[in-house]
Amino acid sequence: MDQPLPVQYGRYLKNLIVHQDLGDLIKKDGVKVSEIIRESFPVSLFLGLCSIGIALIVGIPAGVIAAVRKNTSIDFMSLAGAMVGICLPSFVIGPLLAVTAGLGLKSINVAGWASPTDWILPAVTLGLINAAYLARLARGGMLDVLSQDYIRTAQAKGATLTRIVIRHALRGGLIPAVAFIGPAFAGMISGSFVIETIFQVPGMGQHFVNAATDREFFLIQGLVLFYGFLIVGANLSADLVQIALNPRLRKA
Repeated sequence: MDQPLPVQYGRYLKNLIVHQDLGDLIKKDGVKVSEIIRESFPVSLFLGLCSIGIALIVGIPAGVIAAVRKNTSIDFMSLAGAMVGICLPSFVIGPLLAVTAGLGLKSINVAGWASPTDWILPAVTLGLINAAYLARLARGGMLDVLSQDYIRTAQAKGATLTRIVIRHALRGGLIPAVAFIGPAFAGMISGSFVIETIFQVPGMGQHFVNAATDREFFLIQGLVLFYGFLIVGANLSADLVQIALNPRLRKA
């Protein structure tokens, strides 16, 4: 820290590229930032996978069914539920689920990460929030595809509604939802510090708060850099999936 800033920056880049070293904690000698990320990342990754699974299982079918049943009670209920999920922040949904589960479901723990029952509430909280966005995106994408001429041609040929949705509309209608999944998944892994704090999950999110409180600059820098790599990787994966779903993108 006593060297000029260009020298500090050059050494940091050298250690990062050559040794994959993100630096040491300022207030804890000998503790590496990379070690903290290595220990907490599997927890956040598992929580993110569970959450994205719940979001896909709930959000995609809700959006598709709402688009197929446009302007019906099912559509209105889906839109209302999605709007509630979007408007309510995670620090409201999390405590509500914790109180509900703590009073009504004694078999589900409301804090910790020691057993499978501890995983349910944080995964459901994150999953439902993103399911609301996925439902609206899937509905919008499906409505756009269902209005195309080739869909009307399939209907005129006597194709059933199920066949039209699965064989013709689903592939193109889910493109907006796929574009959202990439950054959303990265956000679930590294940006879920509110949920991890509420349910006492030992993931990466808690270190964002602790690093800011303790002024651990190298830890904040390492977490932000690692989060940036996750964003780039998740967006690249989402783009590849979109190319697979939309043949027109292959010619762009």
